[in-house]
Order: sequence, then structure tokens, then C-alpha cells
Amino acid sequence: MSLVETEVAKKLIDIKAIKVQPDAPFTWASGWKSPIYCDNRKILSYPETRTFVRDRFVDIIKSKYPQAEVIAGVATGAIAMGAMVAEVLGLPFIYIRSAPKGHGLENLIEGVMHEGQKVVVVEDLISTGGSSLNAAEAVVKAGGNVLGMVAIFTYGFPHAIENFAKAGIELTTLSNYHALIDSAVAMNEVNAGQVETLMKWRENPAEWGK
Repeated sequence: MSLVETEVAKKLIDIKAIKVQPDAPFTWASGWKSPIYCDNRKILSYPETRTFVRDRFVDIIKSKYPQAEVIAGVATGAIAMGAMVAEVLGLPFIYIRSAPKGHGLENLIEGVMHEGQKVVVVEDLISTGGSSLNAAEAVVKAGGNVLGMVAIFTYGFPHAIENFAKAGIELTTLSNYHALIDSAVAMNEVNAGQVETLMKWRENPAEWGK
């Protein structure tokens, strides 16, 4: 586990972008019961955390994708962060809607991307990976060449790992579920006895709590 993974996890817990409540689970929009709730948009309200996350994305993109020509943010959670990353890198920015807008040109992608341009997709959260991979597919269909995807946090669901492997999209995240649990224990957000419950949820979230 890297220092960055741990540092990001601690910052997300500290600003309450991630809440861990194994004894009082949340209900996701999908209907799944979850001991964790993640809203990384809160990062935008905390300048120090916002800058830290932005700069770590910049580091990754410079290191892994120096040939990147366009930064793409996934709506809505990664639009602002993607734009900040693009600003630092001095690159064009586009964002990808979850569905075409219902008027005008009915664009799925907003902004200018030319045929064959090399694109890095910025995402805030990876759960099953479905919506994130749909966004990457939209870039490809519009003529872009997706180099990879970067995200703030992943739950690390087996299903998501399989989905990214099948799609052939490289995913790099700033933090992950294991770093989160270790940090939550260290920060006394959860106790050691709750860790087993948290790990069981990640293995089969659709059935957990039923």
C-alpha cells in the first residue's frame, strides 16, 4: 500500500467524503445495502484536499501518459476535477454526459476532441465500473484514443476488475478499499471487530445485508 493511497483515504475520511457505518448501513440508488457512502464531490469544498488530489492526478498522467492530448471528465462528479487537471497540464478538456442532452445537437461529449486524439479519462469513483466504461466507450465512438482512466477511489469489486480487463482499459486510482479500511481503523472510525463485516460486503455487495 503506497503513501499516496493511505494519504488520500485519510483525507477523504477527514472531510467526510467517505463515511463508514457497518452497523448502520446506507442504501445505494441500486438498492444495495452498503456500510460505506462515498461522495467525492465534497473534495471541491476543501482547497488543500482538492489541490492534493489534483496534483496526484497530474503526477500519474505525466508519468504514465505523457503523450496525452485531451483530458476527459466523467459527468457529473469528475467534471470539475478533470477541468482542474487539464488546466495544470495545459491540455484541452471535454466532459462526457451519462446520456445525450435532450435538445440542440444532443451531444454525449461536450467540448472539442479531434479524430485520433489521445485521451485520459478522469473519474471520481469506481463501483461496478459500468458507467465509467460507458464514458470511455463514448470517447472511442467519437473518434478518441483512450490511453487509460484515472480515478480518486475504487471499491475494488471483483466485477469491476473483470469489466475493466474485458474492456482493455487501464485503471489507476489514487486510493482503494484496503487503504480506506486500514485508515478508518487507524483513525478510530471503525474497530477491528467490524473489519470482517466490511471485507465480506466488498466480496458480494449485492447480497450483503439481506
